[in-house]
Amino acid sequence: MTHLSAHDAHPTVWPGLAGKTALVTGASSGLGAHFAQLLGANGVRVTVAARRVERVKAVCNKISSQGGLAEPLALDVADPASVTSALEGTPFDIVINNAGTTLSASALDHSGVDIDRIIDTNLKGAFHVARTTADAMAKEGNGGTIVNVASILGQRVAGHVAAYAASKAGLIQLSRALALEWARHKIRVNALCPGYIETELNRDFFASDAGKALIRRVPQRRLGQPADLDGPLLLLVSDLGRFMTGTEIVADGGHLVSSL
Repeated sequence: MTHLSAHDAHPTVWPGLAGKTALVTGASSGLGAHFAQLLGANGVRVTVAARRVERVKAVCNKISSQGGLAEPLALDVADPASVTSALEGTPFDIVINNAGTTLSASALDHSGVDIDRIIDTNLKGAFHVARTTADAMAKEGNGGTIVNVASILGQRVAGHVAAYAASKAGLIQLSRALALEWARHKIRVNALCPGYIETELNRDFFASDAGKALIRRVPQRRLGQPADLDGPLLLLVSDLGRFMTGTEIVADGGHLVSSL
């Protein structure tokens, strides 16, 4: 099966995906839901995981209506017991660590609860999911690929996102460390670092004057769309990326190289 994006009238065949199994966390909406549908459209059997079960079921129904295979999974990545209970012993071929949360506030206004929530979800949660699924991959012996969805804010900072930026920088470094350790198990680990991508959660902000000013700082003078991440994600999970591990792909319209 193939995927057609809004920017491409010709289907692209991604080798080695048909018949694979995948886990996508944080898949009840936004990028997670988009990634789950993208993989389903490419012949992957997708486990769609998040805390909001009804939203997860809706994503599964959409994948099924388009001819794909999907099943819902209730999962709270910030709860190690939830991760172990849901995932232990299940050898997925592909894992997309997408679950994440943030807070826009001065570092002085970050409470201990705020910091713990962000780090527990974005960094520790990804570690728990990666470790649990990699253990199953290693025991099965067929390897696999893990993509940790980080951010350009893991490489360059902005105001009022101290905990988020720290969590994403840690996630990038974690990806490198796990890639080094797990290569002998034929497990690839990479990070995908999006720039500003328009989703239902941020659409109103980017329509505001402040949001429009931020868009003008992106060299391409536009927000990314979820489909702009299709190529990077499919490269990392398909056979075309089989020699890639311990690295990160940035898709940000040139934001990282813009002048300070």
